[in-house]
Amino acid sequence: MSNAAVTDKRPSTLRGASLPKWSPWAIAAGSVALAVVIGVLGGLGSKVQWGLIAALLFVLGTYAVAAKVEGRRQAKDRVATSLVWVCFLIAVVPLASLIWETVKRGVKVFDVYFLTHSMGVVADTETGGGIYHAIIGTLEQVGIATLIAVPIGVLTAIYLVEYGRGRLAKAVTFFVDVMTGIPSIVAGLFVLSFWILILDMGYSGFAGSLALSILMMPVVVRSTEEMLKLVPNELREASLALGIPKWRTILKVVLPTSIGGITTGVMLAVARITGETAPVLLLVWGTNFINTNPFSDPQASLPLYIYQQYANSAGSGAAYDRAWAAALALIAFVMILNLAARGIARWKAPRTR
Repeated sequence: MSNAAVTDKRPSTLRGASLPKWSPWAIAAGSVALAVVIGVLGGLGSKVQWGLIAALLFVLGTYAVAAKVEGRRQAKDRVATSLVWVCFLIAVVPLASLIWETVKRGVKVFDVYFLTHSMGVVADTETGGGIYHAIIGTLEQVGIATLIAVPIGVLTAIYLVEYGRGRLAKAVTFFVDVMTGIPSIVAGLFVLSFWILILDMGYSGFAGSLALSILMMPVVVRSTEEMLKLVPNELREASLALGIPKWRTILKVVLPTSIGGITTGVMLAVARITGETAPVLLLVWGTNFINTNPFSDPQASLPLYIYQQYANSAGSGAAYDRAWAAALALIAFVMILNLAARGIARWKAPRTR
């Protein structure tokens, strides 16, 4: 028998023992059981503490078992994967808990009547009433803010990507970065001092839209700028080589190529400003009656409605139920916007064969 044949029959030393696919689930189940035992024996009444102990035991148990069976190198890889899963659960569990609590409390009065009636003459401590006036106010205020912020944000991003050079472009980029971190209350105070106190224009939904547009602009600029940078330069060069002016190249080539990502960024920016309360509280005030004119008199909105129902309830269960139902409506509205953004991004995404 030749040496080659003997070598072929030898087991490969590169393939060591490995854990079965169900081992992470078994380690997780054991970690949860052990965390419950520790929590009960230690007198820990918080389920959050139990969960943190289980997460720690899961990571340590994964490393110990993997190091014993697969070696330390593979154990480190499994620990990194375990940490990713633990961080994912830490982020998802509070979100799922929030949604579950809102749905459980909000469905009590969430019906067609609640969506199609305003508070009108209904007192905060009485049953009945709805959010129709708040829905109108939110749609108008967010719509006006979008009409103001989107053109300015998109044109600013086009300038920074296609034309921006020198000190002016650096200054614009700096101020966009600064505006990204501005608290909403600061934007509200700025509009309050300039629009209402100096110009004496009065409280209105439009004043709130001005503050919301300030919060929305940097998000639109940043998202649009990143999408425009993803457009290959070859497309621009090919268009310019045909003698097409640069402005027409941007309008006919660059923007259509990146329209899906730009739309997604705009929708996410809209979802970001929809739940703002501080600017609305300062500039719009709010009312229990229907006001379809955003340019005159106070106007309601969903975030302000939730705050007022909770703050002015005086212990009334009806007001609490309306606040939770309005919160459910606001979450549903933001979720619909995000799903629409995802759908538009997939619809406009380039298809590869």
